[in-house]
Amino acid sequence: MKYDVVIGIEIHCELKTKTKMFSGAPASFGQRANTCVNEIELAHPGTLPALNKTAVRYAIMASTALNMKVDTLVKFDRKNYYYSDLAKGYQITQQFHPIGSDGYLDIETDEGTKRIRIERLHMEEDTAKQYHLDEKTLIDYNRSGTPLVEIVSKPDISSGKEAAAYVSKLRETLFYLGVSDVKMEEGSMRCDVNISLKPAGSPVYGTRVEIKNLNSISNVQKAIDEEIKRHSSVYDAGGSIEQETRRFDEATQTTVSMRKKEGAVDYKYFPEPNIFPIQLDLDWVKSIQDNLPELPDQRRARYMKDYGLGSYDANVLTSNKDLSDFYEEVCKVAKDGKIAANWCISELSGALAKRNETLSTMKLSAVHLGTLVNMILDKEISGKQAKEVFEDVLEGKDPKEVAAAKGMKQVSDSSAILSLINQVLDENPQSIVDFKNGKSRAVGFLVGQVMKKSKGQANPAMTNQLLTEELKKR
Repeated sequence: MKYDVVIGIEIHCELKTKTKMFSGAPASFGQRANTCVNEIELAHPGTLPALNKTAVRYAIMASTALNMKVDTLVKFDRKNYYYSDLAKGYQITQQFHPIGSDGYLDIETDEGTKRIRIERLHMEEDTAKQYHLDEKTLIDYNRSGTPLVEIVSKPDISSGKEAAAYVSKLRETLFYLGVSDVKMEEGSMRCDVNISLKPAGSPVYGTRVEIKNLNSISNVQKAIDEEIKRHSSVYDAGGSIEQETRRFDEATQTTVSMRKKEGAVDYKYFPEPNIFPIQLDLDWVKSIQDNLPELPDQRRARYMKDYGLGSYDANVLTSNKDLSDFYEEVCKVAKDGKIAANWCISELSGALAKRNETLSTMKLSAVHLGTLVNMILDKEISGKQAKEVFEDVLEGKDPKEVAAAKGMKQVSDSSAILSLINQVLDENPQSIVDFKNGKSRAVGFLVGQVMKKSKGQANPAMTNQLLTEELKKR
């Protein structure tokens, strides 16, 4: 039987503020347990929350980048949350008054561009982290109170591949904005997926299952694909799906039941009494919206327009902001954006992977790489010589100094190259016969011999042209 897959995704993303959502405690990852916390997170009597202005600004930026309406009247609600990971027994959130609503994000699919609607973006505080041991649970309150935005999509996603594309695009957008480091492996971005199947064309949704805390884009796709198989096999066998919460087990590559759900949890929401509604200054909001950083789609379009890049190269560069920023610096020196892109995508990325380094740790200068590109364009060195020079440039050396020290200089003097060609032809009469008999490989062999005699300094294109002309004369 054929089924329609219905998927909605909730993404929790920590904001990259210096302090927490409602206190002056530092918001910092990886510190010693319970050292980034104060009396607000620990719910000492008489303490009151104070809203983080930077968190509001970041939420406005994210809402705007996701094409959402921004509510300039900020209101918070109290979510009664009786668990040990929030000391005060409730969470301050925006259940009824999200700061962003009715947005969308366009993703690329095998069928073309697809628009995924986004229902809401709201601000809230994160919970503490719990460590469950055999006989006890340890709690680290460092994460408690960290500013969060929760972004909830409409159920417009139809496959694991589309879900991965949506999460990837959203993550990329937030990273370019600078509002979050979106490190899924550190928990600063977490995904919950809601999935159901229904008979193809049916207006009635199937039973929904939630997959919690997916910590990588690949796991989002794997978990959904596995869950689609599970639902399909249950329905095909005449069974029914139970409403429940599951998790993805990386070891077995399957989803595992965590708990059954009877229905929605009643958190008994009511307006947060300790934070009065705040009317944002309209000019302040507009200034934020008018001064967003360049977003990935905008940068891709600019690369294609200004540098003549194809969509593939533009996508590869912008998918890694650090590489894209480095490319920007290279292009301030390089005369040709296409060649510079080739070097960044191929040679540079390959060198980073081989050396197990990042752009921040390596010694390579963008100015030096741009200079190397220009040396190729100006025919000072050949492409082959450039790759040899590049090995030293990776160590922070100036390419012109490296080329000079190695005695590299591309020969583009036609008479000098012609002299070498004639020497090679005289030494290899059989290759001339082979060429006359239509064996095209003879040309490649002869070019190689000329390059060998010139110690790699002959201009390859000029050598090929002159050699072909000389062969036709003999």
